[in-house]
Amino acid sequence: MTGSAVRHLYLARHGEATPDESRLTEGGRRQAVLLGERLRGVSLSAVHHGPLPRAEETARLIAGRLDGVPLHRSDAAGDYIPYMPCEGELPPQSAESTLQRLGGFPEEERVGGPALARDALARFTGPAPGTEPRHELVVTHNFLIGWLVRDALDAPPWRWLGLNHCNAALTVIRYAPGRPASLLFYNDMRHLPPELRWTGFPPEFRACEPGDGDG
Repeated sequence: MTGSAVRHLYLARHGEATPDESRLTEGGRRQAVLLGERLRGVSLSAVHHGPLPRAEETARLIAGRLDGVPLHRSDAAGDYIPYMPCEGELPPQSAESTLQRLGGFPEEERVGGPALARDALARFTGPAPGTEPRHELVVTHNFLIGWLVRDALDAPPWRWLGLNHCNAALTVIRYAPGRPASLLFYNDMRHLPPELRWTGFPPEFRACEPGDGDG
């Protein structure tokens, strides 16, 4: 059967990780469980997650609060640089420092990232094939969430930079046939208590102190 239907794409950054990023902290595990509780009422067809331990552990804890939703490991949901900008694309006042910062990431993440980012767009975005609406969760990392949100807003490719996402916060994008993508909400932390909010977010960019709002 041909055709296309509405897709709701749920995006979550992994829970707070230990300094060596080998596993979640106790707070990170609690974040994942609470996110799973929030998603219990959603008819998810799948939970996709990146290959790194912090994303896989988060996805398994979320799935543990759901009813029989399958887990799928995907390299496209991993941690990488989705797009390496040229100096001329960036604001002149920050271009040099931005490129220096990106150049410090491992070569594998810089060189292989763009192909994985294209794969992520092909796998996770756009209306769902068939006639049944689809709800899917991708447990991933900060950079990929920024990349997918940038795409939904039809922003320039380099604009994934500067989009920051908290651990276990939730973003939802709606893709409907024949219509532009809709960003329903971004970096939503209402399922987390104040002490578990804002982790993973640059302190200098926090709009309010933990507990002063839902973020």
